[in-house]
Amino acid sequence: MIVAFSKAEDGRSIKNILVRNGYQVAAVCTSGAQAAAAADGLNGGIVVCGWRFEDMMYQELKSCLPPSFSMLLIASPSRLAEKPEEGVIYLSMPLKVCDLLGTVEMMVQAQTRLRRKQKSRPKERSPQEQELIDQAKALLMERNGMTEAEAHRYIQKCSMDSGTNLVETAQMVISLIHV
Repeated sequence: MIVAFSKAEDGRSIKNILVRNGYQVAAVCTSGAQAAAAADGLNGGIVVCGWRFEDMMYQELKSCLPPSFSMLLIASPSRLAEKPEEGVIYLSMPLKVCDLLGTVEMMVQAQTRLRRKQKSRPKERSPQEQELIDQAKALLMERNGMTEAEAHRYIQKCSMDSGTNLVETAQMVISLIHV
């Protein structure tokens, strides 16, 4: 978590609330550039910030952040009346501690779900890897009279049985048939 407010005392106050409630704060910043630099050194998180910094507005900071970061904007109701920025969660001043903690917890849970979803998604294969798998299937179809689905299932089963990935198994099939 990164806390960024133009007034250092505001940032320290928010940081203290978060730390007292079990959240880890990696940096407290007074400028957008500092917050963006701090985010570059992390692989995801939440930026809790104010509306304006000495060097940029919150929208510019949002555009500088890696996509793995969420933003929680704390600002006066008059600032929040303007068209909201997509992907930014807002809390209005005066800030209630329970609102801050509830919102942060919701954002942390959303990021955890997103990371889990990304990890469970199968990795995309390169064209070369897909070519190897297709070549192994073609050899199995030609040599053993299998259909494309049967050849694919055979490579999958061998992959699971041997504890290797599909590409490695396809390479083994190709090398065994060409021996």
